[in-house]
Amino acid sequence: MIRPATDNDFDDIYQIINDASIAYKGIIPADRWHEPYMSKQELETQIQEGVSFICYEIEGLVQGVMGFQNMVDVNLVRHAYVRTVTRNKGIGSILINALIEKSNKPILVGTWKAASWAIRFYEKHGFSLVSEEEKNRLLKKYWNIPERQIETSVVLADGSYT
Repeated sequence: MIRPATDNDFDDIYQIINDASIAYKGIIPADRWHEPYMSKQELETQIQEGVSFICYEIEGLVQGVMGFQNMVDVNLVRHAYVRTVTRNKGIGSILINALIEKSNKPILVGTWKAASWAIRFYEKHGFSLVSEEEKNRLLKKYWNIPERQIETSVVLADGSYT
């Protein structure tokens, strides 16, 4: 079942992000990896800045989360993660399709350049990589990330982005 996240889901969201992000360890540049991958403070800050989450629940347990942020002219996918034990069961696809259906604006997603599985996932759902120049512009406009992360990231856009 898909549902909007509530305040009571904070700990599940935090745990899922940090459980699933272990896939990045040894893949993304070592200077960008830290444990936990996302601190509780960082998650709280992002929620305060407008990141909302939807949850995929099985038998009362949240198994996957996907965040989104409504910007003036686009929506951003933020923090798409599924518990390690329930990966490859279609939960990510269900979540991204729900966000696509809900969106009335172009959708952008940023991810690590080295995360080939994530890039393939978004491409499978109709997203395309933007040019290096456009990626740099978009990451500086919509995300608040360090220059080093901009260098090591990509942006994908859905079919309605021009």
